[in-house]
Amino acid sequence: MARRTGTVARSVDRAGALDAGELLETAIGRAHGRDFADRSFVTPLQRLMASCDEESDLNTLGRRAVRFEILRSLRNLLMLERRERAAPMLRSRPIERPIFITGMPRSGTTFLHRLLSRDPHVATPLSWQLVYPYPSRAGHLGTALRKAWVQGQFYLMRRLAPELDTLHHVAPDEPEECTDITAQVFQSLRYDSVYRVPSYQSWLQHYGHLEAYRFHRRFLQHLDAQAPGRRWILKSPDHIFALEDIARVYPDARWVFIHRDPVAVLASVAKLTEVLRRPFTRRVDLEEIGRQVFASWLDGAERMMRAAAGRDSILHLRYREIVAAPHEAAQRVLRHGGLAASEAGAQRMRKWLGNRANRRHRPHEYQMGSFGLDPRVLRERFAPYTETFGVDLEWQAGRAARRGN
Repeated sequence: MARRTGTVARSVDRAGALDAGELLETAIGRAHGRDFADRSFVTPLQRLMASCDEESDLNTLGRRAVRFEILRSLRNLLMLERRERAAPMLRSRPIERPIFITGMPRSGTTFLHRLLSRDPHVATPLSWQLVYPYPSRAGHLGTALRKAWVQGQFYLMRRLAPELDTLHHVAPDEPEECTDITAQVFQSLRYDSVYRVPSYQSWLQHYGHLEAYRFHRRFLQHLDAQAPGRRWILKSPDHIFALEDIARVYPDARWVFIHRDPVAVLASVAKLTEVLRRPFTRRVDLEEIGRQVFASWLDGAERMMRAAAGRDSILHLRYREIVAAPHEAAQRVLRHGGLAASEAGAQRMRKWLGNRANRRHRPHEYQMGSFGLDPRVLRERFAPYTETFGVDLEWQAGRAARRGN
């Protein structure tokens, strides 16, 4: 009897297993049997699926979320191939002198990116386009329904993780990070934020990001063909970990590094990771998240220092500069990228800044100790970074001690 019970349990476990082959078959079936012409993404997908299946301790919702996300990406890959068969010149479309905004997380990059997107000469990838790269063939109503569907997904995530909206607000018509592009070929640091995938993360670190950014360029070619004549401004802190590969794909790229005191933000980064993971897993290890965030951004800070020593195409901005004078910071980015400031763009930016909700900066102080982070150790280890870039030190030992940090 015990043996039979064990067999049934194992069968149930396998029935819920995440299998890359099964997901590929499902996607091909939904595309009426049309196979993938380019299968270079298969190995990354297999690595990701194995890590999610074996290491993430996913609950039922988590397994469904992974399946949903993977099938959506596979659908988009097949759709892009279909578009390219109809219009082969898409793949030779130039993406010239893109501007990449990156740097320390929680440092105002989202705010600055959204401000810059108000300029009519600027192109940014919008959230709904990362889910549906093309408008609906049913016209405006169909496209509106697609945006509503994306908004519904955001609403569901806010219900599952109520703290998320104060940490990172999302909306269908607002710009979003490039990690959602590279995730569609399963080579993205985004997955490590949402799921515990240490073996996948280690594999990706050694595998590199060149193929991911080749797809990134391909994805932008599709978006650019729909509204040509603008300059692309892309944003993600995670670009820091792929600088060399991005430079190979975009040799004429311009760079903007945003700097902020790591001691003031790492607990917030850890909290965001916790909030993103919690709905999908049976267990969250806060101290493991703290160690991961600390190691990752210590590496990121060192990469920024090395890059600054070897490149003259980097504009350095600091968080407090962006908060104090956002319009001036945006104009500096445009000038750095060789974009002429337009009166229409300036007016739209001022109007957007006039909305107090857009300029609201909500200060949050999270308990570092819950993530195993010691602010004094962080201050010491990040000192070379803060000194190199003249970063204002926001964290105060006395205040933190009074709050129990």
